Amino acid sequence: MKSVRVIMGIGQLLGFVGATVVLVGMPGPNNIYISLRSLTQGRRAGVVSAFAIETGSVVYILVTALGLVAVLEASPELFTVISLAGAAYLAYLGVKTLRSSGSSSGLGTLRAEPLGRVFRAGVLVNLLNPKAALFFLAFLPQFTTRDAGAGQVRTEMLLLGLAVLVIGLALDLCYAVGADAIGRRFRSPRSTTIQRYLAGGSYLAVSLVAALTAVKL
Repeated sequence: MKSVRVIMGIGQLLGFVGATVVLVGMPGPNNIYISLRSLTQGRRAGVVSAFAIETGSVVYILVTALGLVAVLEASPELFTVISLAGAAYLAYLGVKTLRSSGSSSGLGTLRAEPLGRVFRAGVLVNLLNPKAALFFLAFLPQFTTRDAGAGQVRTEMLLLGLAVLVIGLALDLCYAVGADAIGRRFRSPRSTTIQRYLAGGSYLAVSLVAALTAVKL
C-alpha cells in the first residue's frame, strides 16, 4: 500500500493553521458553552466542556471523511430540523440556568452539575449544530491533494480533521481558562446572580440567533 504523500507545503500549512485558528476561534455556540460553564462552574467544568465539544467534532470529522455530510448538505429540510433542535436545546439550557439557585455552601457559586452531565450537554451542543459539519465539508477539501484517489482523500481529510481537532481543543481550553480567571474575580452571592442571568441570557440569545438563521435557510 502506497504511503500517503505530504499533503501540503510550508506555505499552505501556515495558511491552513491560520484559517483554522480564525474560523474555529470565532465566538459561537461551542465557545460560548465552554466559557459559560467555566465562568459559572469553574475550570474543571470548562475543561470537560472543551473535551465534550471536540468529541462532537470527532463525529463530524468521521462523517465528513466518509462522505455522509453530503446527505445533510443535500437536504435543507434535515439541516433546518437539526438547527432548530440545537436552538431549542440552547434555549433549554438558558431557561435551566435562569431557574437554577445558588449553592447552599455560601461560596457564591451556581449549583454545580455533575461533570458527566456537563460533558453530555457539550457533545449535544456541538452535534446539534449542523454548521459544524458543513464547516468540515467546505474547509477540509480545500487542502487535500487534487486528482487523488478516494482512499487517499479520505485519509488526508482524517489527518486534516485531526489537526483541526488539536487546534480547536487548544483554543477551547484557552476559553475555559480565561473564563475561569474572570469568574474567580467574582465569587460573591451578588455576582453569582449576575452570572446566572448573564449565562442564561447568553444561551437564550444564541438560541434565538440559531433559530432565526435556520428559518431563513
